[in-house]
Amino acid sequence: MSQKHPIIAITGSSGAGTTSVKRSFEQIFQREEINAVYIEGDAFHRFNRVEMAANMAAAGKEGNTHYSHFGDYANLLPELEQVFKDYGATGQGRTRNYVHDRQESEKFGVTPGEFTPWRPFEEGSDLLFYEGLHGAIVTPQLNLAQHVDLKIGVVPVINLEWIQKLHRDKATRGYSAEAVTDTILRRMPDYINFICPQFSETDVNFQRVPTVDTSNPFVARWIPTPDESIVVIRFKKPQGFDFPYLLSMIHGSFMSRANSICIPGGKLDLAMQLILTPMILKLIERRRRSHR
Repeated sequence: MSQKHPIIAITGSSGAGTTSVKRSFEQIFQREEINAVYIEGDAFHRFNRVEMAANMAAAGKEGNTHYSHFGDYANLLPELEQVFKDYGATGQGRTRNYVHDRQESEKFGVTPGEFTPWRPFEEGSDLLFYEGLHGAIVTPQLNLAQHVDLKIGVVPVINLEWIQKLHRDKATRGYSAEAVTDTILRRMPDYINFICPQFSETDVNFQRVPTVDTSNPFVARWIPTPDESIVVIRFKKPQGFDFPYLLSMIHGSFMSRANSICIPGGKLDLAMQLILTPMILKLIERRRRSHR
């Protein structure tokens, strides 16, 4: 962690909804005039699309049918940890983009499935913002969580996560339902071993729970709407949070445990603004004091 150069990380599985949460952060940054530099987790994949497919095929021939992007072996996590260290110490670092589709290809001028060249962060940033799979990962070899000042977990219940992934990958990436289902099955061991443990490291978790039947996510025709959901918000350290104020501001909310508040799904953005804005401003104020 760094007082002069704070780091915020959103971590969650593919299809969890981290991109939507990122937009709430961007609104806060814009409103509070905070200059953030960004890292997308996909930028630190170890292999491009063709290489990853070849590695999966080779692993499958050796009996490993669970080779996935969720695992540490398929990502440049030591390099990502070094960027976190460097940014915390100097406010400098580098990143790139992984190009998913034709739209991003037109934006970056790179073939889908490839990476853009590495580039340095812009000068004069207030904080570093990471969004991806591994923002709070801890393994015997590395500890990214220790470098992050604010860690946010986005964790819909598993059936909802699968529904969101199925609909996203079919609609925006052109994958078949069968291909997405195969990916879900292949990733499951790494999901358990590398993704889930991070949510014990995060400072705040947002878990969306549908209030409609999602018992068979693989045939669901629609993603449950926010109004068909509740969101469970868990605080790792609830001390210092004004829960009576939050309950008064978020109509329909209630406390389920001493460290957890449940809100209507349609109130998620409001809840994030109320909860996260003071936390972000505290990091910025600490940064400003450290530079005096």
